[in-house]
Amino acid sequence: MNKAEKIVPYATSDNKTVQIERMFDEIAGKYDTLNHTLSAGIDKRWRKKGILTLKELQPEIILDIATGTGDLAIQAYHLLHPEKIIGIDISQKMMDVGEEKVKTAGLSDRIIFQKEDSLHMSFEDNSFDAAMVAFGVRNFENLNKGLREILRVLKPGGKLMILELTTPEKFPMKQLYKIYSKVIIPTIGKLISGNQTAYSYLPQSIAAFPQGKTMQSLLLQNGFKDAWYKRFTFGICTMYVGTKS
Repeated sequence: MNKAEKIVPYATSDNKTVQIERMFDEIAGKYDTLNHTLSAGIDKRWRKKGILTLKELQPEIILDIATGTGDLAIQAYHLLHPEKIIGIDISQKMMDVGEEKVKTAGLSDRIIFQKEDSLHMSFEDNSFDAAMVAFGVRNFENLNKGLREILRVLKPGGKLMILELTTPEKFPMKQLYKIYSKVIIPTIGKLISGNQTAYSYLPQSIAAFPQGKTMQSLLLQNGFKDAWYKRFTFGICTMYVGTKS
């Protein structure tokens, strides 16, 4: 078990999956505003860079894990034009917001949402050309099991692209980020959402999650080949990519 798996939003006996579902249900209505405010909108650029790593595959069916309100799925459709994107999440309220956004964009026949636990997906083996996760793997109750489950539903030759928030390693961003994560994120989170718990959990989970070479090694250990990673914006975000044999 990695350290991040032990970090939970609430001081209850519920398992992490249940607590994460509760947390996102509570902040669903404010999530998009908070997300773009806290990242100053740069998260859209991170998503674009991640999505474009899948372009060579020309994927027709894409799985968007921890889809949330569907930002990654919508952006992926506009950049890759697949036949279908299935977005899954444990928070129905987050997906309800996503469904409205997809409907407004006229993409309801291309992007569909389905409530699923990423550790126990209902899809058959070898179902998807590509899979992607933006800022969701650190919320997995069991990271190794989640990675193996993603590998299972990918077709041979299919790619997994992960975007995850990470801690900068070099001066002065390392020091500045500590202040930002410990003071600014919880403060803004509470002001906008009224829920300080979620935005206190966020920096703790980022700091504890495996990063860089450690995460690359976990991809390899769980069956992916040609795993690599790239840091964005001084190390605030990292992209990981792996391929199924």
